[in-house]
Amino acid sequence: MPRIGRIRRAPQLDRRSPPGPLRLIGRRISHLPPPSVLALLYLTLVLIGAALLKLPMAHRAPLNWADAIFTSTSAVTVTGLAVVDTGGTFTPFGISVIAVLIQLGGLGLMSFAVLLLSALGVPIGMPHRIILREDLNQTSFANLMALVRLIVVISILAEALGALLLAFVFVPEAGLWPGLGQAVFHSISAFNNAGFALWPDSLTRYVGDPLVNLVVPGLFIIGGLGFIVIADLWEKRGWRKLTLHSKLMLVGTAILIVMGTVIFAGLEWRNPGTLGPLDWDAKLWASWFQAVSPRTAGFNTVDLAQAHDSTALMVMSMMLIGGGSTSTAGGIKVTTVAVLLLATVAFFRRTKDLQAYNRSLGPKEVLKVLALTTVSLLVVMTAIFAIAISHDGDFLDLAFEVTSAFGTTGLSRGSTAELDGVGRIVIMTLMFLGRVGPLTLGFFLATRSQPRVRYPEGQVYLG
Repeated sequence: MPRIGRIRRAPQLDRRSPPGPLRLIGRRISHLPPPSVLALLYLTLVLIGAALLKLPMAHRAPLNWADAIFTSTSAVTVTGLAVVDTGGTFTPFGISVIAVLIQLGGLGLMSFAVLLLSALGVPIGMPHRIILREDLNQTSFANLMALVRLIVVISILAEALGALLLAFVFVPEAGLWPGLGQAVFHSISAFNNAGFALWPDSLTRYVGDPLVNLVVPGLFIIGGLGFIVIADLWEKRGWRKLTLHSKLMLVGTAILIVMGTVIFAGLEWRNPGTLGPLDWDAKLWASWFQAVSPRTAGFNTVDLAQAHDSTALMVMSMMLIGGGSTSTAGGIKVTTVAVLLLATVAFFRRTKDLQAYNRSLGPKEVLKVLALTTVSLLVVMTAIFAIAISHDGDFLDLAFEVTSAFGTTGLSRGSTAELDGVGRIVIMTLMFLGRVGPLTLGFFLATRSQPRVRYPEGQVYLG
């Protein structure tokens, strides 16, 4: 009698079966530190954007990989620096890709990460919620996802209104569909503080147009204030009920706008390369626009390459300050500068507590802003040194490009397209660090550790 072998069962997919590719990738991502996850997501988005821009249907002029990667990096980091003519190089499909990259980057670093991880089915663990809370300037985990949804709603509403108003300018000039496309693109670029324009001279042709000079700055002021401030204004509807963060942001922004407008007008009023040939009303519009735009917006209505050196230094300081936390803007943030000034005042008054609007700030906030400012200045100085090694051009122009890249501003004095491979790598790295770096540093500063050993206090002579 022949021996009957054991019947083999068909393989079944059970819990012990190897997971699918997406689940495996999701598990590996979930075990990475939150800063690594954010950097990886942004880098992936940059590469995807570059691949889409390299498609034949995305560009009408020759485009190499270096230019595609640079453009994608500038769009994802909402910077606006360009090495090619955006409107002349890319087709409507390529311009749409750039607009989508700007929108995804402008939603906010951790907000976009949460949306993407949720779409992949990756659970939002506690480390990710901690960094999300830090990014959104919250003290609890209760309403984080609701705030992310609020960010998306505010973005859509503001950009839709901006596109509708800009259409009254662009449609009569370019026609219905091209004009609507220009209005939508510039509305997205303005609200996200990206600074991408479809003309090589940015918005200089509209230097005296009241509608453009009101709508475009209005969009990047709202985007630069921060979604926390907007939500606070909407819910509390009164100055006394606003949080300390909102009050510092609103007052700081107003001071910077007024101071920038007055200084720019005073320095450039008779400059034949900028405000000199304009009528007095166009001079006022241009001064207002250039005072608001350096705080990471990136548009310009006059040729900044013709501005005085003193004006360039003022614009560089504005670019380094940037906008507000939980916003589409970059820089070290307005509240950081406010806390530094409050700490300076407290030092001269010989007081230990920082006070503003009947609220106090502890030493933890001071140490955090000191660390952020110090690291930012070191990064900018190192980048200027690195880019100056291979470029012996105008030092001020190189420093201007570096500051613009780190502040994710996008303003340029004409040196971006002249950079070689090393210079472009430095600028791309700065754009990436300007968007990812402050949040990564904030994550490590938010991680508390109690020292096991305490040493006796020492004395260091300062000043």
